[in-house]
Amino acid sequence: MNRIWLTLLAFAATPALAQEKASDTLLTVTRFLDYETVSDPQPSPDGSQVIFTRRSVDRMKDQFETGLWMMNADGSRLRFLVKGSSPVWSPDGTRIAYLAEGEPSGSQIFMRYMDAEGAVTQVTRVQRGPGGPRWSPDGKWIGFTMFVPKESSWRIDMPAAPQGATWTRPPRVADNLLYRADRNGYLDMGYTHLFTVPAIGGTPRQITRGDWNAGPRGGGVAGGGGGWDWLPDGATVVVAGNDSPDAERMYQRSELYLVDVVTGSKRPLTTQEGAWSNPRVSPDGRLVAFTGYPAAGPVSYRASDVYTIGADGSGVTFRSAGLDRDPSGLTWTADSRGLHFTVMDRGTSNLWYLPLGAAPRQLTTGNHLITNAAVNRAGIAFAVRTDAARPPDIVRVDLKAPSRIEQLTEVNADILPGVRIGAVEEIWYTSTGGTRVQGWIVKPPSFDPSRKYPLIMEIHGGPHGAYTTGFNYSFQNFAANGFVVLYTNPRGSTSYGSAFGNAIMHAYPSVDYDDLMAGVDTLIGRGYVDTRRMYVGGCSGGGVLSSWVIGHTDRFAAAAVRCPVINWLSFAGETDIPMFTFNFFEKPFWEDPMPWLKQSSLMYVGNVKTPTAVMTGILDMRTPMPQSEEYYAALKMRGVPAVLLRFENEWHGTSSKPSNWIRTQLYMMSWYNKWPGGSGTPPVGG
Repeated sequence: MNRIWLTLLAFAATPALAQEKASDTLLTVTRFLDYETVSDPQPSPDGSQVIFTRRSVDRMKDQFETGLWMMNADGSRLRFLVKGSSPVWSPDGTRIAYLAEGEPSGSQIFMRYMDAEGAVTQVTRVQRGPGGPRWSPDGKWIGFTMFVPKESSWRIDMPAAPQGATWTRPPRVADNLLYRADRNGYLDMGYTHLFTVPAIGGTPRQITRGDWNAGPRGGGVAGGGGGWDWLPDGATVVVAGNDSPDAERMYQRSELYLVDVVTGSKRPLTTQEGAWSNPRVSPDGRLVAFTGYPAAGPVSYRASDVYTIGADGSGVTFRSAGLDRDPSGLTWTADSRGLHFTVMDRGTSNLWYLPLGAAPRQLTTGNHLITNAAVNRAGIAFAVRTDAARPPDIVRVDLKAPSRIEQLTEVNADILPGVRIGAVEEIWYTSTGGTRVQGWIVKPPSFDPSRKYPLIMEIHGGPHGAYTTGFNYSFQNFAANGFVVLYTNPRGSTSYGSAFGNAIMHAYPSVDYDDLMAGVDTLIGRGYVDTRRMYVGGCSGGGVLSSWVIGHTDRFAAAAVRCPVINWLSFAGETDIPMFTFNFFEKPFWEDPMPWLKQSSLMYVGNVKTPTAVMTGILDMRTPMPQSEEYYAALKMRGVPAVLLRFENEWHGTSSKPSNWIRTQLYMMSWYNKWPGGSGTPPVGG
């Protein structure tokens, strides 16, 4: 007992390890408790008002809470409206529908009248949470998606329990491949279907039926899929899904269907096999726009394209030739002659316009992220904008003069004035095969190029994701504590085209590791990095790569491997995304296990010398805890300095709770500062 307490006291005696210094002028973790973000701006049909979702921290409940705020279209009269999220205006602009906590429990659909009285009605009172509310064109109905359980047909003849006895619950039966989902847990047997409910409240009526998933639960995993939309007559909806009996094993396959709202009868809209999603019906009802790509053999990543098809199923037309980037948020113009959307390109996001019959063209420009765009009938877009120095806020863009972007909110004006932010520099460098790779450097606020600084390299997840030019509180906090931060988009990242993103197909990790190391070499060449104090970390796909990195080089003094995959064979049976995993290999492991082993970080643990902190949420079903435990056990067996942090109340990632976000930052910096010179140097503080 005395030895334990002495160890704890030794650690506590070095405050720099566990606690950053308080500061009125730096972006500390404490300020995060007052940090806010915005999303989902929704202009009223007449264009006079905008509702958006504002997220803040509830310190007492240790959770993020969302509320709906409203302002005039010019940003004036900003005021709180109601707690909730996912607002949608009724077609006549007199009401909004939104999601909020209600009876009997969980999320429910509410309706609020937008007159002076502001009366609120709870529309649904369902046992399963509704999602994706959308008004019918006449404003009399609200459509939504909801899970419909299906009882198992397997029955056994159990004897009756004695009166008053407490018997163990029966086993949970699963006979499908996708029986769990991160942030949801183990799934009941059943399917997600479309419903309608009277806008004034009442009994929901099921529209789609059968053993297939309609809309947002498209792949059998809650939260996936590609949505649905009403046709203008209100009698028909178009929905993405896959009604094949083998749908859960058909990776990257979905179709579009037309469904009669009254009878529930459905028929295919698309006939070519592909990955089709996000249907949006033109205001005149003649065309359906959607995104995706035709089936053409297995790929790890391919950028989606924009297509249109006649509402009768005729005339499929490829519209986005030459784009080779993922479009997001398709929105028809009021005259049905074109589409607006945002496009991620090389770490930025801007508004684009696609006129029917012509090539898409970029409207806004700038080294920023413009996302969540909604366009009103007058061609005024309301969106969220952020850049390296500015957190997200709502902006307004007149699409007839898109060079002028007007910021309407400043939700962090109470915490950022007077705070020194680290300068962010964009870099491009050359990796193996002559590949050009983009990255960014965050420098401490008092950066002096003549000094030497410790380096943190953070690696993004996905692997098909991307770092962006948006504001990053985590990286700014590292910089405020004296670290230079490097983050890059190696091959496999999105926003650089299909070939770049698919470069790691059947070889993950591989050339992405080359790209990361080339970035470190580039930064070292600038002369201000202390090469004895370089650290590496990342979560999910970043956990894959950070564990791979330390199995292939000992140049880093310490690592924070977070929510990793380290053994592809065991991962395939543990994760909620098995088809993603099997798709990465040419053959299943029972036919050829060698590639699965070759790409597993666990097979290189014999090379690891780097002190490693392994951090994962105990509820994680995406990269489950056993992956971290396998790696941690191997490190300990080899005598490599290692710790395992099991984060409470966390699914995938370690930062969904505000306190855990803070813990993640502090534990990482504490671990890095504990190892100022690598594995050959005694740790600071014990």
